[in-house]
Amino acid sequence: MTKLLSLLVGNLAPLSTDKHHVVSGIDKTPQKDPQWLGREGFTNDHQGDKVHHGGPEKAVHHYPFEHYALWRQLFGPCHRLARPSAFGENFSTIGITEQTVAVGDVFEIGEAIIEVSQPRQPCWKLNVKFDIPALALKLQTTGMTGWYYRVIQAGFVKPEDNFKCLERKTPFWSIEKINTVVLRCRTTNAELLTELAELPSLSANWKALIQKRLALKHIEDWTDRLNGKNPLHKTEQLTGIKEKTQSHPRPKKL
Repeated sequence: MTKLLSLLVGNLAPLSTDKHHVVSGIDKTPQKDPQWLGREGFTNDHQGDKVHHGGPEKAVHHYPFEHYALWRQLFGPCHRLARPSAFGENFSTIGITEQTVAVGDVFEIGEAIIEVSQPRQPCWKLNVKFDIPALALKLQTTGMTGWYYRVIQAGFVKPEDNFKCLERKTPFWSIEKINTVVLRCRTTNAELLTELAELPSLSANWKALIQKRLALKHIEDWTDRLNGKNPLHKTEQLTGIKEKTQSHPRPKKL
């Protein structure tokens, strides 16, 4: 059983650079009181971009806290990595990661029941928050993306609650494997993609992405999601925090 390390929600706040002027709920704060979790997420949690964030299939974002140590090794000291909330997560834990969690895993936490629906697709707002133009890309290439839940049963969640796994529907398709197939190897292997698209618990958006790749037989363009429309964010050179070690190599194509 995995204990919740931190329960976080966020209000809308400016997230701006010379080229970007948006409001975002990516800056979240730890909560001490129980929070109501409904079908669309936590009542006190807000998203500035309702098209790409939030909604029933991405009601809750989970990011493993053990990744923070790896990011500190990569980038050196950074105040944003001192405590949970750096990656816009609602749930921070130690003990479950992309390797051990699969789409279709059902958990009870507090009064709520939730189901893993998809990996997170990191976006350019992380680059702006950290002032590291390639950070979203690095989350994607390392596979340390986190994941989302849909809410099966609404209820209150307390900061000290534990995760209790109730069911594993498709344990073979871990978040790590899905990230590898779709985001890291960028495969067009029809057998793998067809099997993935047929997972009953995979979110509709991810099914559509995979089905489009199957139909067109080429990889989608992620430039705007990863970099935004600011030319500054179209470079893989890191600024703001000096990179200490080399990034993870891209795996071979499946």
